Amino acid sequence: MLTVVLEWLSPVDCVNSMMKRVAFKMKLYAGQVQEYKRRHDELWPELSSLLKETGIKEYSIFLDEETLSLFGVMQINSPEALDELPKHPVMKKWWAYMKDIMESNPDNSPVSVSLKEVFYLP
Repeated sequence: MLTVVLEWLSPVDCVNSMMKRVAFKMKLYAGQVQEYKRRHDELWPELSSLLKETGIKEYSIFLDEETLSLFGVMQINSPEALDELPKHPVMKKWWAYMKDIMESNPDNSPVSVSLKEVFYLP
């Protein structure tokens, strides 16, 4: 006899099951912790909207105060949509605004290193 077990998923569970977690690290310049925090506390509404429209959810940035390393973690709907962010004028403007307080590339984007997930407890 064949037994079928159906598991009901709420709409939130369905959305979360399609999301991908992404993590990366960046680096602040010495003496810039408070300024970095202040700028993010005053995040531009147009940048917040852009990130949400791109499908970014639950975006957090953590600081290692000993090394001044920043660790970003976010959930995304689509890696392809995330790849489009660097082309957006608001993103470029934000990077230009932040380049004086953190390691940046020639295009003003933050020097960012992807991190590999090695453990997850849902």
